[in-house]
Amino acid sequence: MAKIQRFEDLEVYKNALDISVYVYELTSQGKLSKDYGLKDQITRAAVSISNNIAEGFEYDNKKDFIKFLRYSKGSTGEVRNMLNLLVRIEFIEKDRYSFLYEKVSSLSKQLFGFIQYLKNYNNK
Repeated sequence: MAKIQRFEDLEVYKNALDISVYVYELTSQGKLSKDYGLKDQITRAAVSISNNIAEGFEYDNKKDFIKFLRYSKGSTGEVRNMLNLLVRIEFIEKDRYSFLYEKVSSLSKQLFGFIQYLKNYNNK
């Protein structure tokens, strides 16, 4: 397997960046666009997913990369929590909630699998 040279080539990073774009689109409309606290919280959480992947990768060692991937995974939980709140207070429609919730849940599983892979890589 070829070594990845840039974090931009990682699928988890690409998917995390997509989620940030979806969240920015979501927060630019409706009631959420006017609630700066909630808007700020969910956008920060979404952006931290890809930021932590990038930062951890740049440390260029497996231990730190795994630590930052765990932070990214934690941020997926924060985004899902915020989505749960936003749908309950009717700041977003259920179809947008379902779409984004599925994307974030899928990324969380992908991050978990990647962490497990890295933990076991070279340990065979």
